[in-house]
Amino acid sequence: MDLSSISPILLVASIMVSATPIMLAAIGELVVEKSGTLNLGVEGMMITGAVVGFAAAVNTTSPLVGFAAAAGAGALLSLVFAILTQYLLSNQVATGLGLTLAGLGLSALLGKPYEGIKSPTLPKLDLGPLSDIPGLGTMFFNHDIMVYLSILLVIAVWAFLKYTRAGLILRAVGESHDSAHALGYKVVRVRMLAILFGGACAGLGGAYLSLVRVPQWTEGMTAGAGWIALAIVVFASWRPWRIMVGAYLFGGITVLQLNLQAAGVKVPVALLSASPYLVTILVLVIISARGAHGAPASLGRSFHASN
Repeated sequence: MDLSSISPILLVASIMVSATPIMLAAIGELVVEKSGTLNLGVEGMMITGAVVGFAAAVNTTSPLVGFAAAAGAGALLSLVFAILTQYLLSNQVATGLGLTLAGLGLSALLGKPYEGIKSPTLPKLDLGPLSDIPGLGTMFFNHDIMVYLSILLVIAVWAFLKYTRAGLILRAVGESHDSAHALGYKVVRVRMLAILFGGACAGLGGAYLSLVRVPQWTEGMTAGAGWIALAIVVFASWRPWRIMVGAYLFGGITVLQLNLQAAGVKVPVALLSASPYLVTILVLVIISARGAHGAPASLGRSFHASN
């Protein structure tokens, strides 16, 4: 065992990359849940975004086109969920689980021709003097645009929910859809837009996995990232800033276990690999015991316009 082989600078840099897809998916799901809708199909939307983004990037040689296609694919899949739950009033939990299964099956079918192919990836941004700062430059200022976009997205969602009228309406719909409807707000429209935004963010998170973190397509490559994103929303008590903290925490656990394996730590590899998921379960158990403070009052409840 040689822990000295683990570089703290490279470890922090890797954590920022590892946390990005989870943060993108989680901030999108937070907006969805703030509207009072529970979409458990994040994993399915992520894996669909991963395969569609990969295919688009390979065929156009442009990773940016791949990310755009992934966002569109995630939004399109979420539209199916939105129609079923908001217009046909199907059960949100069952529909979300079905969405995940559909996404996994669809991605396996679409991804077959692309196995073993390497995709074009995003270049690192040149931030000038910031990138040249010893240590800090490598850790924080030597990443691709999506790392910084994920952080900006968290800030934008926080500002949107806190300072804008549209954000207030979204929160009002999530807290009491009947009261919001009585005030004249279009509950279904608000929830539809929130669901589409969440789907697009999940698609972007999936594309980051296949185009940047591991620039190739592998069936099932999200490996539970969507479920971790769902757990982080609960861990964050539905607050945008805590989404960032949770994403970096779980991203850090993932990167650390890989580094410990490489350093030859005498712990079973299977246990190290399972550690991010074990921590996720532990956190959820603790939060459940304390009570999920901050959850929108109408979360998971269908809205009947006749009400």
